[in-house]
Amino acid sequence: MRVLGVDPGIGITGFSILDQSGSKTLLTAYGAIRPPKKQGLEKRLFYLFDEMNKIFDRFKPVILAIEDSFYSKNVKSAMTLGQARGAILLSAARAGVGVEEFAPRKVKQSVCGNGSATKEQVQFMVCQILKLKNPPKPIDISDAIAVGLCFINQSRFL
Repeated sequence: MRVLGVDPGIGITGFSILDQSGSKTLLTAYGAIRPPKKQGLEKRLFYLFDEMNKIFDRFKPVILAIEDSFYSKNVKSAMTLGQARGAILLSAARAGVGVEEFAPRKVKQSVCGNGSATKEQVQFMVCQILKLKNPPKPIDISDAIAVGLCFINQSRFL
């Protein structure tokens, strides 16, 4: 089973491709999408949509695991994140790929055993689980890997 894990953002969107077979999970690819900061929001969203389309077309995942929106005191930031998520979800629909959404606390609980874990703790555990020598950078990539691992962990118990 091939899983596309995504940590959405308008500044940086982390993504990971995880292949799971039996009890083995392999990190096949990962990266970060960085829409041009000097562009208007609509062009940044289109850039994100276009790059996600390329990822779906190249890797052909069977599921998109994406971090759900979190509540924020900054309404504008929350709305912009929601718009970025919308571009990603639209890309998944275009590719005919199913979507599973996970709250940040659930992802942290699944990977670290603690729903209040820090980003650094998540990054450390991702490296431990997948036996990575160096943590992927930027940290958004580790978050994307964690979202994919959360889906895989959950699917093992279904």
